[in-house]
Amino acid sequence: MTGPDLTLVQLSDPHILPDGVLMHDVVDTTAHLAAALDTIEAAALPASAFLLTGDLTDNGDPAAYRRLRGLVEPAAASVGAEVVYVMGNHDDRAAFHTELLGTAPSTAEHDTVVTIGGLRVVVLDTSEPGRHDGHLSTGQLDRLAAELAEPAERGSVLVCHHPPLRSPVPSVDLLRLRNAENLAAVLTGTDVRLVVTGHAHHTGAGALAGIPVWVGPALAYGVAPVPPRGRLRAAADSAFTRIDVFGDQIVATAVPVSRATTVYDVSSAERLRYMREVIATW
Repeated sequence: MTGPDLTLVQLSDPHILPDGVLMHDVVDTTAHLAAALDTIEAAALPASAFLLTGDLTDNGDPAAYRRLRGLVEPAAASVGAEVVYVMGNHDDRAAFHTELLGTAPSTAEHDTVVTIGGLRVVVLDTSEPGRHDGHLSTGQLDRLAAELAEPAERGSVLVCHHPPLRSPVPSVDLLRLRNAENLAAVLTGTDVRLVVTGHAHHTGAGALAGIPVWVGPALAYGVAPVPPRGRLRAAADSAFTRIDVFGDQIVATAVPVSRATTVYDVSSAERLRYMREVIATW
C-alpha cells in the first residue's frame, strides 16, 4: 500500500491574540495552534504546504501576527512545508501584509497562486473591510477565470476563508460567502478539484458547481452544530485538517487536537437579533 502523492495541512481560524489574552476569557488560542503544530512535527508528517485559511489573528494586532509567524514558520520548515497565508474577516490587511508577507502596508485584496508538486493552489481573499460575511469582486472573479483557463498538471485547489455553502448554524449561515452563484459560474468546467474554506468553526462538506467543498474545523474553538433548542453554543474544541492527494482522489480528514470547557452558551434568538442589527448597518 502506498501513501499519498501529496499532503497539505489546513490550519484555520487560529484567532491568535496578544500575549496573555484569552479569547472569550477562556481559550488560549496560541496554545491550541502550538498543540496542532506539535502534533504535526511529532508525526514528521510529510506536508508540502500549510494552508492558513483566515482569521489568523482575532483583531489584526501586529504582535499577534508575529506570534503566529514565530510558531508556524519554524514548524513548516521542520517538515519541509511551504506556508500559504489567507485573509479572513478578523484579519487586518495592512498588518497582514507587513507582518506575514514582509511587504509594505496595503489595503489591497490578497489573492495569490502557488504551485505545489504540480497542484495549483489558488488563494482568494473573500474578506471585505468592515464586514464579517464574505465577498468576491467582479475583478477577482475575472482574474480567477483567466487563471483557470489553462489547466494545471495535477489540477487546482481553490482556497478561501468564507464557505460558499449554507450552514445549519444560523449565525454562521448569516456570514457565509455572498453571491456564491457567481463563483460557481466561474468554476464550472474548470480543473478545480476541491474548494477549501474555514470561517464556520464547525467541520462540514458540500459541493459548488459539482466540485467538493471542505469547511475545515477551527483551531480556536468549535461551534456546536446540534446545540440545545434555542441556544448557540461553542466549546474549546480545536482541530486541523490534513488533505491528501491520492492520484485522482483528494481526501480531507479532520484531526482533533483538544477538548476543553464551554466558550459561550447564549440565546440563539437574542444573538441572531443582534447580528441582524449589525448587518443592517453594513
